[in-house]
Amino acid sequence: MTKKITEAQASRADAENPEWTLADFKLARPASEVLPALIGEKATQELLRNKGGRPVKADKKVNQTLRLDADVLEAFRQEGKGWQSRINDVLRQHMPGSQK
Repeated sequence: MTKKITEAQASRADAENPEWTLADFKLARPASEVLPALIGEKATQELLRNKGGRPVKADKKVNQTLRLDADVLEAFRQEGKGWQSRINDVLRQHMPGSQK
């Protein structure tokens, strides 16, 4: 069972993690300078490498405002999740130059 922290405990300074002073900030150095001596250059590069988050999709879509009749929009929304993709599919089927 998790212990509940009282208000007095929450406001008390953490002895293991004290608030930084101005002197601490002046002495601070970037991780890229400190880590190679501790874990090695290769491990530092891997640790600090930008992993980029979500992968980029090959088929990028364009954010575009499009005015639709209310009943058309509501009909697609009523079908549930994926309604925007379904509108895209219908437009793709009827775009100029496409094979029907």
